[in-house]
Amino acid sequence: MRIHARALATRPRGVEIWAALRSLGRQGLAELLERNCRQARRFAERLAAGGCEILNEVVLNQVLVSFGTPEETQRVIAAVQADGTCWCGGTMWQGRTAMRISVCSWATTDQDVELSVAAILRAAGSP
Repeated sequence: MRIHARALATRPRGVEIWAALRSLGRQGLAELLERNCRQARRFAERLAAGGCEILNEVVLNQVLVSFGTPEETQRVIAAVQADGTCWCGGTMWQGRTAMRISVCSWATTDQDVELSVAAILRAAGSP
C-alpha cells in the first residue's frame, strides 16, 4: 500500500469536531461558535473605528483587513507577528493584499480581542 506524503500531512478534521461535540455538547459548541463570530465582529468594528479598511462582510469568524497599499499591509502583518500578542496571517482577497484574522479558539476571550486590536492598531500606527 502506498501513502502519499499529502495524506500524511493532513489530519482528519472530523476528529476535532467529534472531540468538541463530546466535550462541549451541542449547546456548548453552538455557544462557542456564536462567541467567536461575535468576537470577529468586534475585531471588525474596532479596527474600522481605528481607520482600517474591512474588506469583507463579517458574517462568520473571519475578518479581512487592509492597511492601504500591499506593502503597508504586509508591514503591519509582520509587525503584529513580531509583537506576539496575537497571530494574523496574510492573504489575497479579490485581488487585494489583506490581513486575515480568524477567531476560532475556545480559549479566546473578549479581553484577548481588545488586546489584539490594540496591538494591530499600534502596528498600523493608529492611536
